[in-house]
Amino acid sequence: MRPDLAAKYDLRVPRYTSYPTAPHFHPGVTGETYRKWLGAIDPSLELSLYMHVAFCADMCWFCGCHTKVTRRYAPVATYMDAVWREIGMVADALPQRMTARHIHFGGGSPTILTPTDFAKTIDLLKSRFLLKDHSEIAVELDPRTADETYIKTLGECGVTRASIGVQDLDPEVQKAINRIQPFEVSERVVGWLRQYNVPEVNVDLVYGLPHQTLDGLLKTIEKAITGFKPRRVALFGYAHVPWMKKHQRLIPEAALPDTDTRWQMYEQGCALLAEHGYVQIGLDHFAAPDDKMAIALQTKTLNRNFQGYTTDTASTLIAFGASGIGSLPQGYVVNEGEVHAYQRMIDDGLLATSRGIAINDDDRLRRDIIERLMCDLEVDIDAVAAAYGVAGSAFEGEIAALAPLQQDGLVVVEGHRLTVTEEGRTLVRAVCAAFDTYLKVGEQRHSKAV
Repeated sequence: MRPDLAAKYDLRVPRYTSYPTAPHFHPGVTGETYRKWLGAIDPSLELSLYMHVAFCADMCWFCGCHTKVTRRYAPVATYMDAVWREIGMVADALPQRMTARHIHFGGGSPTILTPTDFAKTIDLLKSRFLLKDHSEIAVELDPRTADETYIKTLGECGVTRASIGVQDLDPEVQKAINRIQPFEVSERVVGWLRQYNVPEVNVDLVYGLPHQTLDGLLKTIEKAITGFKPRRVALFGYAHVPWMKKHQRLIPEAALPDTDTRWQMYEQGCALLAEHGYVQIGLDHFAAPDDKMAIALQTKTLNRNFQGYTTDTASTLIAFGASGIGSLPQGYVVNEGEVHAYQRMIDDGLLATSRGIAINDDDRLRRDIIERLMCDLEVDIDAVAAAYGVAGSAFEGEIAALAPLQQDGLVVVEGHRLTVTEEGRTLVRAVCAAFDTYLKVGEQRHSKAV
C-alpha cells in the first residue's frame, strides 16, 4: 500500500461482523422480545450455538474481549451453572427441539473450565438440541491454561477444531501485552490436540502490538507455520481502544508501531503466508487450499459472523453467557455483559438480554451487500437487491461515494458491480462503510481500518 493511501484511508470503521453493528444496538430489545423471536423461528431451520466463557486466569493487556479475571474456580462454577440454566430457558422458548450444526466456545478463555464442566456443557447441548452428523465443535484455546487432561476431554467430546491463541512469539512483545507464552508451551498443546484426535488446528496471530517489529512478526509467522502446521491462520490487527478497554491503558502508545509500519506488517505478513501456500480469506484469515474455508471462498458460500469468517451458513446464531451476541431472522440480541448482573437475571428466571436491534429488509439487503464485499471482495448489487425486490439503481449514491477509492485504484466499479482490488483488500471495510446508513465516520467507538 502506498504511504499516501495508508494515511488517507486510515479511518475508524466497524469490523462488520454484523449489520447493523453492535454500537447501534439499544435496550429496547428485551428478554421478552428475545423470547418471542425464539418462539417464532421456523422449526426447520438449523442453528449455530455460541458459548461465551467470560473468565480468564490473567488479563492480556491487548484484549478486546468481554472477560473477568479470576484465580479461583468458584466464580467460574457459579457462572457455568447460570449458563446451563440459560441453555434450558432458551431451548424451552424454541418451537421444538431444534437441530444445531455448529458449536463454538469462545471467551474469555474456555480453557479455564474444568474438563468435567466442559463435558457437562457438551452433554447438555446434545440433550437440548439435535446435533447433525459431522457437526463442527470449535474451541478457542489459551495454551497457558490447557493441560493434557483438558485436551483429552476435548477429543472425547468430539471437538473438531481448536484455535490456538499465539499472538506473537517475541518475549519482549509478550511482556508488553502481559502474555508470557513460550513457543514450547503452544507446541506441547498442539501435540496433545493431534494425539487426542482433534483434527483441525487454527493459529491466531496479531500485528500492531507494542514493541513489535516487522522482522519480529515475520519470524513469528514463520515459526508458527513450520512448528504448528495449522490448517487456518488468522492475522488480526491489534485494535487499540483504551477508551473502551481500560486495561489497554497499560500499553504505552509510544511503543505501538506507526501506521506505515502496521501496513507493512499486514502486507508482508500476508505475502509470507501466501508463500507457504495458504489462501487468503477476506481481510485477515488464511486457509490451506483444501480446507473447507478455502473451498467456501471458491464457491462463494463463505460467511461472516461475530466469530469472524466462517463456513457456517446457519441463519440463526444462539449465544449463551454474559455478553453473548445472537443473530436471529428478526434481529440481534446481546446478553448482559456484567457477569453478576447476568447471573441475577438468570436467577430471576429471565432471559439475560440487555439490548439488541430489530432489523428490516433494508438492513438485510445492506447486510448482504456488506457480507459479500467482506467475504468475496466483490458484489453484484443488482443480483443481491433483486432478492428483495429492489433495483440496483437504488444504491447509485453509495456507489458514487466510492469515487475516491475508485480513483485511487482500490475498487473497480462496473455499473452496479463492485470489485475490491488486491491493493484495496486492506481497505475493504472502508468500501463497506459506504453502504452503512448507521455509521458516523470517524467515531471513536470503532477501530482503525488496518
